[in-house]
Amino acid sequence: MKVLVAIKRVVDANVKVRVKADGSGVDLSNAKMAINPFCEIAVEEAIRMKEQGSVDEIIAISIGPQVCQEQIRTALALGADRGILVLSDEQVEPLAVAKILKSVVEKEQIDLIILGKQSIDTDNNQVGQMLAALCDMPQGTFACKAEIKDGQIEVTREVDGGEQTVLLSLPAVLTTDLRLNEPRYASLPNIMKAKKKPIDNTTPEEFGVDISSGLKTLVVNPPAERSAGIIVESVAELVNKLKTEAKVI
Repeated sequence: MKVLVAIKRVVDANVKVRVKADGSGVDLSNAKMAINPFCEIAVEEAIRMKEQGSVDEIIAISIGPQVCQEQIRTALALGADRGILVLSDEQVEPLAVAKILKSVVEKEQIDLIILGKQSIDTDNNQVGQMLAALCDMPQGTFACKAEIKDGQIEVTREVDGGEQTVLLSLPAVLTTDLRLNEPRYASLPNIMKAKKKPIDNTTPEEFGVDISSGLKTLVVNPPAERSAGIIVESVAELVNKLKTEAKVI
């Protein structure tokens, strides 16, 4: 059984993001980059499935510039078997990502695709659903538990009303939520071994996918600065300020 895990290179979740002075985008100079946190959960889930004997091979794939090899190597150090890097210096939109992944799924004869439910930079939450539609596969989104049983996968999903359990036939698409697992750290020996694991480089053009963007970023603004708090002398003064200044009551 083959599992494809999609990973994305993003600014480390612990880094305070800065906007460029001209408002053209996020300043990535000297920023620490890492695997998207939801993608880390996807990698961990694939590794646990392999440790349980349900999975034979894990393929980690990323779409982006050459430096994305760093994140693929991290996935290999955690336990993935090989990597695929689809080279692109342009920002690839969700539909184009889904089309590229569909081509890889068909080429590699993938049985299960695991993705993070969203990335922490664009927050689109679209690729998994689009991929399932393009591949005509069942999907288990926002998964907080997954278990492979007799050629099927039982997925517990986080929904507005609590949890929903669905049974999907394979091949299928799974997107991960925060409660699915706790990602592990790569050990030093595995980091060294990962340097010898293969990473295949390819391009969107080889899959016949047009990645030209239909969107244009006009301006990027940082969040508004929070004003300093004030101390009031009485409840009456607080209520008055909420009415006249904050206008929330």
